[in-house]
Amino acid sequence: MAKANTGTTVKKVLLRIKRYWFFLILSILMAAVTVASSLYVPILIGNAIDYIIGPQNVEFKAITAILSEVGIVIAITALSQWIMNICNNKITYHVTRDIRDEAIEKIEVLPLKYIDGHSYGEVVSRVIADVDQFADGLLMGFTQFFSGVLTILGTLGFMLSINVKITLVVIVITPLSLFVASFIAKHTYQMFKLQSETRGEQTALIDEMIGGQKVVQAYCYEDEALERFDEINDRLQKCSLKAIFYSSITNPSTRFINSLVYAGVAVSGAISAIYGRLTVGQLSCFLSYANQYTKPFNEISGVVTELQNAIACAARIFELIEEEPEIPDSKDAAVLENVDGTVDLEHVAFSYVPDKKLIEDFNLHVKQGQRIAIVGPTGCGKTTLINLLMRFYDVNDGKISVSGIDIREMTRHSLRAGYGMVLQDTWLKTGTIRENIVMGKPDATDEEVIAAAKAVHAHSFIKRLPKGYDTFITEDGGGLSQGQKQLLCITRVMLCHPPMLILDEATSSIDTRTEIKIQNAFAKLMEGRTSFIVAHRLSTIQNADVILVMKDGKIIEQGNHEELLAKQGFYANLYQSQFAK
Repeated sequence: MAKANTGTTVKKVLLRIKRYWFFLILSILMAAVTVASSLYVPILIGNAIDYIIGPQNVEFKAITAILSEVGIVIAITALSQWIMNICNNKITYHVTRDIRDEAIEKIEVLPLKYIDGHSYGEVVSRVIADVDQFADGLLMGFTQFFSGVLTILGTLGFMLSINVKITLVVIVITPLSLFVASFIAKHTYQMFKLQSETRGEQTALIDEMIGGQKVVQAYCYEDEALERFDEINDRLQKCSLKAIFYSSITNPSTRFINSLVYAGVAVSGAISAIYGRLTVGQLSCFLSYANQYTKPFNEISGVVTELQNAIACAARIFELIEEEPEIPDSKDAAVLENVDGTVDLEHVAFSYVPDKKLIEDFNLHVKQGQRIAIVGPTGCGKTTLINLLMRFYDVNDGKISVSGIDIREMTRHSLRAGYGMVLQDTWLKTGTIRENIVMGKPDATDEEVIAAAKAVHAHSFIKRLPKGYDTFITEDGGGLSQGQKQLLCITRVMLCHPPMLILDEATSSIDTRTEIKIQNAFAKLMEGRTSFIVAHRLSTIQNADVILVMKDGKIIEQGNHEELLAKQGFYANLYQSQFAK
């Protein structure tokens, strides 16, 4: 099974290398030139030795000419090796760039359930750490594998041209080296794969702990976090040790066998020289070739273990790249234009887990410009309903329509562009305050940005920042408070003036005084616009046209604030629990 997986992964890698065939062919040609010129040098050195006949009998003129030729050949070797390395680097980093591009493009189109079902750190580890490991192995493979194979073939050819019998000694001992390399390679793939998976688990934990450091410290969870990290770190140490142990014994094992080859050449060559079948120069040349012949076996065996690691990492990347994307928009999908704000949910059923039902037979008709508030206990399906409206998840049964069109028959982009969304969890990107505000409307003027900020009472705190709207912040908001970050997210929506709004606890992190001002701003923004408001603080939704009270994925009560209070039902109990004296 592992062998089949390895073969499949190698094919996928080769398909991506194929795009850069020019650099690949040039690299192989330069490897051939490098090998040929480096193998020609021992012949020249051997000839020079043969011109040293005795202490008073040295042909300096011939030796000088040979040494000049050696210098030229070495220069050609250096140049061809330089070009080969440039080609190898281009292939490696173009391929890894392409793979990272594919991975990020796939993440952008993966269904939300994949992101919800995998830790962010584990996904990051695949895209960053695994691709780096793959690049290292691929570069080593290109740098040493081709030249190593060509060197072996070239030296055999040259040795056969000098003496067939001694060459046969070399050929007989060679299979031992191949057997050792093959044996070790089979045992390293699974170990490197386990190492890569455990590294991903470790990255996920680090990401989780750093992201929630305040919570970790607030609940004195440091010791437990360290225990979890130590446990994963121990497993990583053990599987890494096994992987490195097997890969590290490759070199000494092949070196031992290569020493046998050298000894065999030296003994048989010396006997041949004694009987006059070889000159001293030819013996010197043969010993040099024996060294050059055995050296690639050390390098290739090292490359094989690195390639096993690279292939294991590549397999994890391809798993991500080949994940099923979210169902694409149909070719004839409509583009939602001139949104009138009507939304209909008909017999909608949905669950995250097949055997655990959440929303069943949900029906709702929203008229243009209505403000729909959604309340209910935690886990009743409020946020799930928002996910379905935005089509982050598709319904299992029934349908949702906007402006009379089934949302599955329109493009996701046009559907989501029709909504302005503010969540309880703020999200900012690394960049300036202005860049964060204009995300939904990149061509907005400074006047429009400032007007939107003033409308939500964010302008005053932005002007107090060191560079105002040009202040640079990181994705966690830097020195901004949670309330200030939420104000920026609200400003972002206010700037776009979308035809429909979704406010999921949009003012949960804002003080009461500012909240009242923002509610007034939202009231202006929501005039004539369909709005869905998820709230736990019932004071924020008293002016809603319709309040939906949800429980266990169903609407159990429906009406405006006064009507629901008069019913003395579930909503009235919620309200009284918040405002009872």
